Amino acid sequence: MYLGIDVHKRYAQVAVMDEAGEIVEEVRVENANLDDLAQQYAGAQAAIEATSNYYHIHDTLSEHLDVTVAHPKKLSQIADTDKKTDRVDAKELARMVRLNSVPKSYVPTDEIREARARDSRIEGSISKRGSSRVRWLLVQAAHTAVHTCNDEYLSRFYERLASRKNSQKAIVATARKMLVSMYYMLDREEVYDPPVLFRVFKTRW
Repeated sequence: MYLGIDVHKRYAQVAVMDEAGEIVEEVRVENANLDDLAQQYAGAQAAIEATSNYYHIHDTLSEHLDVTVAHPKKLSQIADTDKKTDRVDAKELARMVRLNSVPKSYVPTDEIREARARDSRIEGSISKRGSSRVRWLLVQAAHTAVHTCNDEYLSRFYERLASRKNSQKAIVATARKMLVSMYYMLDREEVYDPPVLFRVFKTRW
């Protein structure tokens, strides 16, 4: 069997296709109940689209199904229909699974997902969502590193951004870079050791 699963925020539209290419079942399932569906068709091949909430659903389905994650942009380019409804999309995914023509999207490992989540939390501390007190302290530290301590690595980073954007955005980005560095210094128990910068000197003839 081949399952096309069109995932939405709270539910998924599912189309089940047999070996002959005939749709044998169409059903709308709450995302919380997708595990039951996967058990029902254990061993089958399935495809879902890479949406914002697909990690958990992919992991749940993969316990029972051979799941392929479809690349959204490439999927729209090769789809065999211009119609866009939940039922049509689910059937199109099932058709592609059967024909082994699903444009695959990269599925990151658990380690990479955790690293991305950590980086997102770190960036949240310097964004408008974070503490205004922490944000102020980090920006002041960035000013010190760039204008007082003359940290070559951070100064070059700041100057490069300031030349393209403006000084305020550049200093906030520098503060964010400092915060990420501090996190990894603590996590890896390392001292501050920025990359060595090599300046290119032009020779006049």
